[in-house]
Amino acid sequence: MKKIPMRRCVATNESFPKKELLRIVRTPEGEVKVDLSGKLNGKGAYLSKSNEALNIARSKKSLSRALEVEIPEEVYDEIYKVING
Repeated sequence: MKKIPMRRCVATNESFPKKELLRIVRTPEGEVKVDLSGKLNGKGAYLSKSNEALNIARSKKSLSRALEVEIPEEVYDEIYKVING
């Protein structure tokens, strides 16, 4: 049986299989991007695909803390679009 990689959501602190989470990356150049492939180079943080987790991450600045950089509002908008299709 193959081991399923687990990752922790930075907003809710719950563990999920890696494929169920959204990866947000701070690239070596300092840009913040939504990584849909899961393979972008840089420091990554995982966020559960729910509006609740997004609101928690935004209000408590947990994504900013995890990636050690200020998150632009456009990135939050892009995450919202990915979550809600």
